[in-house]
Amino acid sequence: MDRLAWLQNHPRFKLHFTPPSASWMNLFERFFAEITAKRIRRGSYSSVDDLEDEIYDYLLQHNTKPKLFVWSKTAEDIITRERRALDALNDTRGKR
Repeated sequence: MDRLAWLQNHPRFKLHFTPPSASWMNLFERFFAEITAKRIRRGSYSSVDDLEDEIYDYLLQHNTKPKLFVWSKTAEDIITRERRALDALNDTRGKR
């Protein structure tokens, strides 16, 4: 069965395509950076299973006191900043 057929047979699953610069991805990147800084970089692992155990232990501890993320910028603010950054990047590339 190909992927499209599988998705059609499982309507509760939806694909969402977002640009790699999507602001919500920063949350994931930040979270992985935190795991790396607080656990992975400090440890020594003799197997992938040991590393996975350390990550799952971190997640269990982290989730005992979850903190709700509250957006501090509007979508318009984020899009404006991204446009400004892309314009600056394009200006820099044009001056080479």
